[in-house]
Amino acid sequence: MEFDSKDKIKATILYHLRRKKVIGGVHTHFDTLRRGFPSHLGGEVNKTAKELIKNGFLITKPAPYGLQVSLNQKNNVPLHLKRCGLLQALVFWMFRNASTS
Repeated sequence: MEFDSKDKIKATILYHLRRKKVIGGVHTHFDTLRRGFPSHLGGEVNKTAKELIKNGFLITKPAPYGLQVSLNQKNNVPLHLKRCGLLQALVFWMFRNASTS
């Protein structure tokens, strides 16, 4: 099973938000979703994050200082990752990067 870069970006964004416990009432700035990615992928990360918002994985909170996002508390992220095949992409990507470090 081959995963494209968009699937890896989705899995990484969801994984980082879950690991930092940014769920429900806890929000983070939309621009922080790009952290941890190379700078040349910034546009693709933004497009992917907007797609996650449309699909209901992320919820938004408008604020005077910028858009805030968090994981949708009603969605079980690991279950959705597994359904989309993104969990395997994330695990594959993490082990591949861990072995090269």
